[in-house]
This record gives sequence, structure tokens and C-alpha cells, in this order.
Amino acid sequence: MRPPSDSAVARHHSGHVLATRDARGVATLTLDRPDKGNAYDGDMLERLFALIGAVSENPAVRCVVLRGNGKHFGVGGDVVGDPDAHAGRPDGTGVPMPSVCLALDACPKPTIALVHGACMGGAFALAACCDVLIATEDARFAVPELRLGFPVAPYVPLFERALGPRALRRLLITGEAIGAEEALRLGVAHRICAAADMEAALDETIAAVLLCAPRAAAEAKQDLRALRGVSPTPELMASLAEKFRRGFLAPEGVEGRAAFAARRRPSWAPPEPPKAR
Repeated sequence: MRPPSDSAVARHHSGHVLATRDARGVATLTLDRPDKGNAYDGDMLERLFALIGAVSENPAVRCVVLRGNGKHFGVGGDVVGDPDAHAGRPDGTGVPMPSVCLALDACPKPTIALVHGACMGGAFALAACCDVLIATEDARFAVPELRLGFPVAPYVPLFERALGPRALRRLLITGEAIGAEEALRLGVAHRICAAADMEAALDETIAAVLLCAPRAAAEAKQDLRALRGVSPTPELMASLAEKFRRGFLAPEGVEGRAAFAARRRPSWAPPEPPKAR
């Protein structure tokens, strides 16, 4: 399942990752090792880490899509072909998957994971770091590392945030996979669609994301990270009210209110697609 290429204005392929960017500013990072189920090795992790950094800093990028080529989103680490990439290289070189996950989690752009087939181990943790996760009906999620004889300590905080502690205990201890419906029920996935409808579901989500102001979206993501688990004290609420006021009076806030009053799309939104006759 490859991303559509007709709208790509930038394209680069290296290190088992295909990168495109279209005219809307939608950057797509595609895990591209389909003969290995997109199992990640050191080359993939280094390239993915670099690409996430590049799209995070690029003002032309409005949204980031993460997906996989072939039958699966990602089966996890290549524990046979490149075990050091999975466990960490003894000399400290390379980029471990937890670092890639944290980079994606901190990306200031809205991020969307499009998951089909297997989504396991580190690939599952990576997808769970996206803001929105769309899963096809055949998607299945698992944390199978205990079956391979080792724990998943660096991923536990990421999995617990996505699954909740109780569900994570079960998946860790049993190693069993859950399907798309259960992933939706647990809150891991936000939307399920048939494989044939995957591109339409992605387009609808992108269209919604692009209606949100870029700077406001970046600040909202920053707030979500900074305020997770923080108690709402009067002092905190006062400081946040001041931040809200500054945003309200900032150029995006002014333009957004003007567009609302004029019943038009704001300047940051792409033109409304023509209606079918």
C-alpha cells in the first residue's frame, strides 16, 4: 500500500524510508522494507529520525503522515538481521527506536499514523506517538517481546499512555495481538476503515487537520505534553489564561475570527474542494 504519488512535489528514498511532500504541505514518511514486513534496522531508524527532525523544522510542512509499504505497517525490530539496532549498539552509536518515538511524539506538526496489517513492538510504539491513528479492519497490534525473551522497558511509558495500565499488563504478559475493533475500544486507534477506504479516510483526516492554524496546533501539542497529569491549580489556570489571551490576539487568532465572521476559510486552510454535481 503505497501513498499516492500524483500530488508529490518533493520525493526522496533512502534508508528504507520513502519521503514525499505534496502541495498542501502534507509530508508522508513511508516505512519501505516490505520484504521484511518493514522490520526496522539501523539504517531505517537513522533515516526516520533525520526525516522527523527535518519535517519538524520545515515551515512548509503542515502535517505528517506515517505509513508502511507492503502487507504490514511494521512487524517491529529486525532482531535477527540487525539485533544491535533493536537493543542498542554497544558503542552507543546509531539511533534507537525509543529516540525515534520521542522525536515523533515531540513533532510540532499534527501527525497521523495509517496502520494496516501487523503493527508490533517498536512499530506499535511509534504509531502510538502519532496524534491520530487510523487502522484498517485487518490491522492487529501486539507487544510480543516477552515471547522473544526480553522486556520492553523503554516503551512502557509510551504503551501505558496509549493503552492504559490494565490493558498493557495483559498485552505484555500474554504477548497476544488485538484487532482493530479492540484497539478502537481501548483508544489506541481513533478510526477504523476498510482497506479499500483507507485513502479516503486519510484524506478526510488531513482535510480536518489543515483547517487548524499551524502555530496554534503546535502550541496545543506543546501544552498537551507539558500539562499531562498536572493538577489545575488557580495559579496554573491564571498563567494559562494569559497564554490563551496572547494566542487570541496573535495574527492567527485575528485571522481566524475574521474568517469566521466573513464565513470564509482562514488563510492557512487549503481552498475548499469543488462540490460534486
